[in-house]
Amino acid sequence: MIDVKELVENPDVFRASQRDRGADESLVDQIIAADVSRRESIASFESLRAEQKAFGKKVAQAKGEEKQALLAEVKELAAQVKAAEAAADAAQTELSSLQRAFPNLVSAGVPAGGEDDFSVVKHVGTPRDFAAEGFEPRDHLEIAELIGAIDMERGAKVSGSRFYFLKGVGARLEIALMNMALDLALQNDFTPMITPTLVRPETMQGTGFDVAHDDEIYRLERDDLYLTGTSEVALAGYHADEIMDLSAGPQRYAGWSSCYRREAGSAGKDTRGIIRVHQFNKLEMFIYTSLENAEAEHAKMLAWEEEMLAKVGLPYRVIDTAAGDLGMSAARKFDCEAWVPTQGKYRELTSTSNCTTFQARRLNIRERQVGADGKPGKTRPVATLNGTLATTRWIVAILEQHQNADGSVTVPEALRPYLGGLETLPVL
Repeated sequence: MIDVKELVENPDVFRASQRDRGADESLVDQIIAADVSRRESIASFESLRAEQKAFGKKVAQAKGEEKQALLAEVKELAAQVKAAEAAADAAQTELSSLQRAFPNLVSAGVPAGGEDDFSVVKHVGTPRDFAAEGFEPRDHLEIAELIGAIDMERGAKVSGSRFYFLKGVGARLEIALMNMALDLALQNDFTPMITPTLVRPETMQGTGFDVAHDDEIYRLERDDLYLTGTSEVALAGYHADEIMDLSAGPQRYAGWSSCYRREAGSAGKDTRGIIRVHQFNKLEMFIYTSLENAEAEHAKMLAWEEEMLAKVGLPYRVIDTAAGDLGMSAARKFDCEAWVPTQGKYRELTSTSNCTTFQARRLNIRERQVGADGKPGKTRPVATLNGTLATTRWIVAILEQHQNADGSVTVPEALRPYLGGLETLPVL
């Protein structure tokens, strides 16, 4: 969540952030008013409580009828103190509710606007010219069926629409991708983690997901648990209510998990194949660091994602996501979108977000500062970042980009060691 003190001191900065997001600017004034109310309520309560304590000493010294009269006043004062305490608690609850509803402050330089208002950072690689090669490209599902990699029909039979089986070389290809991504993570000081995929509501909310209104989230009502759409959620909750030691540098985790999304509102969109599905696997980077290092870590995460795309030989572009498409927690997000030949456009394969201190404030994750004298100082919120190194959707772009005229697929060279040296995924 945002820092109320910072908002009160710099309201115009937060108004501009809301404006860029296309969000409600009046929330700024509501928070300022709620903060004033909270301060006044606390001051009133503390004043009455001090009066009550002083009055108590006066009663103790009184005798007879005077004491009886004072006791009646004490009873009335106690009721006033109780009411003032309730008012202070209510004011704090109101402020906390508004604070949790306020999205992260957008970083300087992020484009304003919605989903289509991103800016293109760069293009890397050139899409294949299939016409020049003399054949019409097949889409990923047609290829996958030819090589025995995906079974959508039986996925739907077993679980419903947007479910599937990866089988044979399809299953091997995903595992190869995930293992290659894991090796890259290990080379860069990430601790591998296999994370829970069911989390408590406070963990989901702490990460920035609105469990009451987010139709993308699967909920197990009987247990009051939520299926996660990314291991970011579990990894963000891993150090909740802790003081971390970041004196040696950032703490990096690589979470391997299945992920679940309801895909609410996507009826009719990407119904063919595995571009938009309810369950998939993902290797997610998650970093805890000091706020001063967050921007540098964000650049590194993007570079690692690009390194993975280069390894599998995909032409792609990097976009700077517009403020209105950032989601609740991100201050800045870069997406890497690979070229999908049969769609004639770039589709998101991976993204990386800098969430600054937003998630850490919600989850109470801090670091201990060190003073100029070398002694431990005050605590402050850490910064958190996340980014994807590999996920099931990559199979779509790999199959289409590296297909051959006969329906077989040439395995990218970097992936071959993870497939036992296999150079081609042959037609069955």
